[in-house]
Amino acid sequence: MGLATIMEAKKIILIVSGKNRAPAVRKLIKGKISGRFPGSILRRHPEVTVIVDRVAARKL
Repeated sequence: MGLATIMEAKKIILIVSGKNRAPAVRKLIKGKISGRFPGSILRRHPEVTVIVDRVAARKL
């Protein structure tokens, strides 16, 4: 499933876990929307919920 299809959803729930995901979570939450990080486009969706565990959130 591509990002265009995901962006068509009414609601998006993203579940992230693990220490290796911490840099990506930081980019998603605090970074600029950029083609260099395609997941950042999720910030433009009006109904996104991001659920992270403690280790994935450690760089926030």
